[in-house]
Amino acid sequence: MRRDVARRMAVTAGAFVAAGVAASVVNDKRRDRRRLRRGEDVEFGTVHSPAFTITGHDGTAINVEVDEPPGGADLTVVFLHGWMCTLDTWHYQRLALRGTPGLRMVFMDHRGHGGSGRSRAAGSTLADLAKDVAIVLQRVVPEGPLVLVGHSMGGMTIQRLAIDEPSLFGDRVQGVALVGTSSGRLLQSSPAVTALVPLLRVIRPAMDWGRSFNSYSVLRRWAVGPEAEPKHIDMCDEMILRARSNVIFDFHRNFVGLDLTPGHETLGRARTVVVGGPYDQLTPYSHSERLADGIPGARLVTVEGAGHMMMFEQHETVTEAIEELIDQVRSHR
Repeated sequence: MRRDVARRMAVTAGAFVAAGVAASVVNDKRRDRRRLRRGEDVEFGTVHSPAFTITGHDGTAINVEVDEPPGGADLTVVFLHGWMCTLDTWHYQRLALRGTPGLRMVFMDHRGHGGSGRSRAAGSTLADLAKDVAIVLQRVVPEGPLVLVGHSMGGMTIQRLAIDEPSLFGDRVQGVALVGTSSGRLLQSSPAVTALVPLLRVIRPAMDWGRSFNSYSVLRRWAVGPEAEPKHIDMCDEMILRARSNVIFDFHRNFVGLDLTPGHETLGRARTVVVGGPYDQLTPYSHSERLADGIPGARLVTVEGAGHMMMFEQHETVTEAIEELIDQVRSHR
């Protein structure tokens, strides 16, 4: 009799423990989902830390912001935005990752973009952007492991950095995320870039007027996937309408004759994830596949339903890919 009672009590206790564990798992998942959605309730363009200026290699002022974690950092993630965008590109990722123990985040505006100084046409190459990144790293985070995250032109800048500063990779740079980017042959496969290059030559005198005319429809057509929410298109629109016209003309030359494949072996020294959207018309998904195939050990993450601005459209998926990379870097140090 006593054995039966003891057995029933043990079973009941086990059920309570199992239920408690299950509830904890569910709560953890819900908490994580809420964290990933933090940016939904925060006004776009308001997520900042005190900005400061780093002087680029040719004197150009580079705008930088740093989110420091409480208690110090053991890993730094550097975020690089794309052409005609700003560091606000990372609105959702910044809010989701902000406050992660031990994680410092560095955000910078490329020369000519956002809060950074205007550059000359001759100083608007990917090599110039890579030099700026190298200087920011030297000044802001001279020591410690790094993860580099780049979207579009930002991803191209990371690839160029691998060509120009190979000693950084595998030593300091231990992780790389290439989001919606390419290593070359854009004019052969990107309908948007193919149409843009000759168009720029024709419409330059009226560029400022043209960009403000029905830009929402243009971005819906070229920048996002078919299911993108209007607010995410508005976020793109807000950034791009602030871009200086000279940025459009000075930087588009980078995409003509682009070939960054010489840096891929070097990128293979770091843990690399390539993130691509099937509806990306600026840097088509086939370019993400090519990158993942060409970089030793690289992993491909497909952001279903997304176009070029996947950091907005499917921000939770993009954030999770970056978080997984961070976890991998930390677990193998």
